Amino acid sequence: MPARFKDICLDAGDHHALADWWCVAMGYVRKDEHEPPEGGWVRPHDWPVPIVDPKGEGPLFWIVPVPEKKTAKNRMHLDIYGDLQELLAMGATVVRGRDDEIGWDVLADPEGNEFCVFTPR
Repeated sequence: MPARFKDICLDAGDHHALADWWCVAMGYVRKDEHEPPEGGWVRPHDWPVPIVDPKGEGPLFWIVPVPEKKTAKNRMHLDIYGDLQELLAMGATVVRGRDDEIGWDVLADPEGNEFCVFTPR
């Protein structure tokens, strides 16, 4: 049986802050707030934070705490549709701007995770 896609995981030094950043950037919410666990269970603070698209259209993201900082270029990254200026105002940084070779912008989130931003359709 072939493998199937499940979730997307992003590493973070401050996983709660990065989860909040991606929630605002993507219009996502924390899964535990959107779909509260049964029985009043509360996710421990040091566990990964799941964020979801409240419309149910996008994939589940896990923002995973790690002790090390990002040190090299991502080998895999996200491609998103978004507003470049809004993302920059939120704290993203430009890694490479669109030019004659590429028709998108390459940005980094506040922890350095790279992603490509395409003009919304």
